[in-house]
Amino acid sequence: MHRFYAEQTEEGYAFSPEDARHALRVLRLKDGAEVEIVAGGVRWQATLEVRGDRIFARLGDRLPDTEAKLRVTLYQGLPKADKMDLIVRMATELGAAAIQPVAMDRSVVRLDGKDEGRRRERWEKIAREAVKQCGRVCPPEIRGTKPLSALCGEMQALDLLLIPWEEATGGESIGQQVRVALSGGATSVGILIGPEGGIDAEEISWLCANTNTKTVTLGPRILRTETAGPVALALVMGFAGEME
Repeated sequence: MHRFYAEQTEEGYAFSPEDARHALRVLRLKDGAEVEIVAGGVRWQATLEVRGDRIFARLGDRLPDTEAKLRVTLYQGLPKADKMDLIVRMATELGAAAIQPVAMDRSVVRLDGKDEGRRRERWEKIAREAVKQCGRVCPPEIRGTKPLSALCGEMQALDLLLIPWEEATGGESIGQQVRVALSGGATSVGILIGPEGGIDAEEISWLCANTNTKTVTLGPRILRTETAGPVALALVMGFAGEME
């Protein structure tokens, strides 16, 4: 079933002009077509009302909520090229509540203000489209890029910060860490992923000294930065019961 956003107006629940054009000209939907609508943070079964080049929705039954109860923030070391596009899409599908690009010691990419704005706008669009595809209600918050040092206060407020690190030895697995955190009433978890060059040991030491950090491994194989984040996120969601 096709999914769209709709905004409540004085005339009813209206599609955006972009969505209306897509529905009419690309999907060729007609008056009376059954669709799924996200309106007011709620999923609805709905029927289309076509009024010229505008589309409205008559809301029907309310559909089950698909948002994760556990709030997970992905802190992604800024990668090269268009890898962040893929990371945003997959993290959205997996239920991330927020995605925070992070400038780290080994980050090759450095964004200036103008380029940062364009990239963020693109990532927000990718997240909105991924929300429609996967049936979520709310797109994740796409934040502006920050240096790691500027995130200390925010990370301190998390119930748990997990850092998949290739040099981590011993300790507990992601599953054990998540279960312990949830048994203690945790509602917020962060996952920090390094850029292509990984996380510097000094950054790990700083994080362990200033936040509730747990370093973990993702197994014996080294994963690319664009793979590690979604894998860690899927594991956290799975152990939290969000994939059932």
